Parts: sequence; structure tokens; C-alpha cells
Amino acid sequence: MSKETLGFQTEVKQLLQLMIHSLYSNKEIFLRELVSNASDACDKLRFAATQHADLYEGDGELQIKVSFDKDARTITIADNGIGMSRDEVVAHIGTIARSGTKEFFSQLTGDSAKDSHLIGQFGVGFYSAFIIADKVTLTTRRAGEKEATQWESAGDGEYTLEQVDKAGRGTEIVLHLKEGEDEFLNDWRLRSIITKYSDHISLPILMQKRAEYDDEGKEIPSTELEAVNQANALWTRSKSEISDEQYKEFYKHVAHDFEDPLAWSHARIEGRQEYTELLFVPKRAPFDLYDRDRRHGVKLYVKRVFIMEDSEKLMPQYLRFVRGVIDSADLPLNVSREILQQSRDVDSIKTGCVKKVLSLLEDLRDNRADDYAVFWQEFGKVIKEGVGEDIANKERIAGLCRFASTADEAAGEVVGLADYLGRLKEGQDKIYYITADTLAAAKNSPHLEVFRKKGIEVLLLADRVDEWLVSSLNEFDGRKLQSVAKGELDLSQFEDEAEKKQQEEAANNLKDVLEAIKGALGEQVKDVRVTHRLTDSPACLVVENHDMSANLERLLKSAGQEVRSSKPILEINPEHALVQKLKAEAAGERFGDWSQLLLDQALLAEGAQLEDPAAFVKRLNKLVLA
Repeated sequence: MSKETLGFQTEVKQLLQLMIHSLYSNKEIFLRELVSNASDACDKLRFAATQHADLYEGDGELQIKVSFDKDARTITIADNGIGMSRDEVVAHIGTIARSGTKEFFSQLTGDSAKDSHLIGQFGVGFYSAFIIADKVTLTTRRAGEKEATQWESAGDGEYTLEQVDKAGRGTEIVLHLKEGEDEFLNDWRLRSIITKYSDHISLPILMQKRAEYDDEGKEIPSTELEAVNQANALWTRSKSEISDEQYKEFYKHVAHDFEDPLAWSHARIEGRQEYTELLFVPKRAPFDLYDRDRRHGVKLYVKRVFIMEDSEKLMPQYLRFVRGVIDSADLPLNVSREILQQSRDVDSIKTGCVKKVLSLLEDLRDNRADDYAVFWQEFGKVIKEGVGEDIANKERIAGLCRFASTADEAAGEVVGLADYLGRLKEGQDKIYYITADTLAAAKNSPHLEVFRKKGIEVLLLADRVDEWLVSSLNEFDGRKLQSVAKGELDLSQFEDEAEKKQQEEAANNLKDVLEAIKGALGEQVKDVRVTHRLTDSPACLVVENHDMSANLERLLKSAGQEVRSSKPILEINPEHALVQKLKAEAAGERFGDWSQLLLDQALLAEGAQLEDPAAFVKRLNKLVLA
């Protein structure tokens, strides 16, 4: 097959430029990334060979080799892992086909320090080769296939593909160094990088033994290879033998992240099930956090043999950001996703690991407040999903959640439910909240007026997932959660006799007006009544306790779902001038217009869209000019 020249995907071109210009201060990470990819390729072969042993092709000793040639000015990283077919080379190297690509590039700033963090979140291991190389040659043959493919590029927007001969399976990458990068053509330098970043990799990383010298001081080059790393799985070692730096480097290997993790948990569990878990909480959310087709997460090993990654049976969806490994001593080596679905052992492992992660997050919350604030900013919305998903741990997950609140509006702080309970007013027996499309809409809702007047804290819930959360969380620590926009409001414990008497008189005085408004609005409302919620606004809308909230109704409709609308209840403020105007107009011809205006204002105040905005404008103009 003749040599074929192809163009990179546009995003790859941009990425290559960023890799070259944004990570120049940390050039040595190229070796970490390429060795990590080689390790993954060997893991994949080991797993595939559990079903098809012939893929080993008579060579079952998996390893990674690193070498350099001073005269040719090249560094070579080779593995005898799974290898790639021609189509896989194009798919994995010529294209970035992943969710969040557009958002990734939109966030780049041109500041190399900031951009390097973004690049790390995106995960671009192979392209790091171009930090030190002006040409890269990759030769690969997939295990079980005869044809090999050679890929070559100078990182200038194009690459070539050619069918070649290759005796062994796996992948060999040759880096042709740029001028000024000769520091890496050094045995000590390469060994120190491997020891620093890749010592934990369970496969031997081989380099040529150092030369010896004869009695006359003449160098005798060695042809033997030796392992540079310890070559035993880090998670199998005792915690006392592992430094924080080693944990951090292992995380970067397993997560393909450039940043250190926020926290980690390492434990060996013995009993009915025997397994080891090493789980990490990242510092930053990946760009594909909300991509349902993503394939990252916790890696499953059985007796240190890699089996699979991102099985939904190992970690629930709301903890999908967790990275790390679980190594079981009890599962069979030929375990499949189907077997995992039916395995009680796996259910037990998952339950134990979830508890470990929740304990880790609780420790962050209680002892490292600044780190927990970083975590919540990145993963808070995902954690909230767990309140409805994980019934067994609902209370613990709710305790991790953070919300905006009327108590900390100016500072923009978020509070936990335990914080809220610690500030309850005397006599308060409920946790009050409001849901809205945006935080601004929640803050400015008329439903909060009486709560602000009486100094009662209300949680401001503006994330889409919050509606799902409160529908699943009826109470916390024995206190019922109550929406301030649902049901009849009872704050009698905070009112004196004079206030109660005044409210009763107001309701009696407006009895005829309420009936007239209800008649004018007809089927648009379920009822019209006097409110105790408002101090400044003329009206608001509420629904019954068992009805769907107006915000949830709007969310479902925007998602294309058919929703049976529930009629709202219009509550009016008897002290407001507009309501007094209505009372004076009770027998007038404009009463219907004033009533409709009151309803339209209440709808707009809660973020709803009017069915006929033009009619609203026309009616408003007519009343203003009357």
C-alpha cells in the first residue's frame, strides 16, 4: 500500500499548537504520558487474552522499553501491548471525537499557565510528544493481525499513513528531537523521569544497562536490559510504604490528569469479599462529566489483571467523577459486564467503595473547608443527583449538599442543611426552600417577602437537579422540607394575636372581591385567596403541596415532555395599592383587565412565559392611559 497523506481534524491542529507552546515549562511529562499509554495498551491485551490466549502470539511477557540514540537524536518508547489497526490509528490520533471539544477551546485564554490546566483536564497524552519533538513516527500492529501501520507527522497539520512490516505486535513511537532538547538524550535524565512519574506501573519499564568500564577506564557498552521501575502495582503496597507524591503520580497515570488529586482513599478489605480499593477525588471536573457515553472512571482488576474500566456496577452515576482502581481477589478472570450485573460480590464491593468515598468527602467537608469548596464548585450538581439515586445513603449525601441561602445572599456563600438547622428560629420546625430557573429569580421571588420580614432563612435552589433532589428528600434530620411556594403558609408560631386578627379582617373585607376575581379569571386559576406571604408585591402564585411545582413543570416542558398542567392558586396582598384599586373597581368595566393584569404579573414574577404577551402589553397600556 502506498503512503497516504491525511489532514488532522481542526481541533487537533489547535491542540498541537497549545501542547507546543503552553507546556514548555514542564517538558518531561511527555515521557510520563507515553509510558502511561503503553501501560494501558498492555492492560488491554492482558484482558483480551483472557478470552483469546492466542493474542499473546507466544510472547506473554508484557513490557515497555525506553531507549535513545544520541547520533540520530531520537527517543523510542515501545510496548508489546494490544497495538492498533489502521482505522484505530486514524480514530485515536487523527481525530478528537469527544464531548466538550468546542467548550474546551472556547475557554482557552492564551495564558500558558492557565491553559496547561485546561489541557490536563481534556486529556491529550499522545500529543505531548510534540513538546520536544519536531517529528514523530509511530509504528503499530494490532495483536492477531498481520498488517502493521506507520503513522508520521511533523505536527504541522498533516500526517502520513503507510502499510509496513513489523515483526512483533504492539506500538513503537520514535521522537525526533527538536534543536535544543538534547538534555533528554541522557540515560540518567530518562531514568529519573521514569522513577519520578512511572515507578508505580506494574509492568517492567526496561532500559539498557549502564555501561561498565575495564581496568584501563575504557567504556564497555551493555546489551542487557534492566527494569528502571519497581514494577509492582502501587495499590498492593502498604500505605506506609507510599509517599503522597507517589499517590499523586499514580492518580495522574490512572486519570490522565495533569493536576494533583484533591483527596484519596486506599484500603484493603478482608472478610467475605477480599479486595483493595485506591480511589481518588479529582480537583477539576473533566469536560465530559455530563456526557452519558463517556468511558472513564474506576478500573477493575482481578488479581492485578486489568479487566475493564467504567463499569456502572462499580460506582454509581452520581460518583462518576471518581478515579482509581478496585482489585478483587474473588472474581473470575473471565468476568464480563453481564456477570457483573448479576454478581452479589460486585454489589458488596460497590457498597463498600461508595461508603469510602462518602467518608472521604465528609472528611473534606469537616476538616478542609477550602478544598471542599473547590470540590463543590466542580462536582456539586453531580453529587445532588445521588439524593434521588442512592436511597440507602440519601441522608449522608444530603448532608454533603450545599445551597445558596437568604442568610448569606450578600456574601454569595453556600450553606449545608446542618448549617441551616443550627440557625433555626425558636419554634421553627421546617426547612424552607424555593426553586427557580436562576439564582436571581429565586432571590427576587415575592414568596420570600414575609420570610425576610420575620428573619426566617430560606434555601435558594436554582440548579435544574434541585427539583429532583427535593422530590426525593422529604426531610433531613427529622425536619420536614417545605417549599415556600406550595400549600397554605402557616407561620402562626411567629405571629402575635394582633397580626392574626388583622389577617382575618382583611380576608373578610375582601371576600366579595376574591369571588369576583375568581369569576373574571375563570379556568385560569384553581382558587383566589388572601396571602400571608407578601409584604411588597400585589400577588403571587402557589400550588397545592401534592402538585408539581411551576418550575419543574417548565423544566419538563423545555425537555420536550408532555406535562398535564395543574391550575395555580392566586394569592393577593390585601394591603397593596393595586389590590385596593381592584376593590374600588369591583363594579367597573375594567375589573376584568385589572384581574388579568394581577395574574400576569404573578406569572412573570416567578419566571413563567405569558401565553399572549401582546395582549398583556395592550391591556397594560390601556389601564395606564385610562
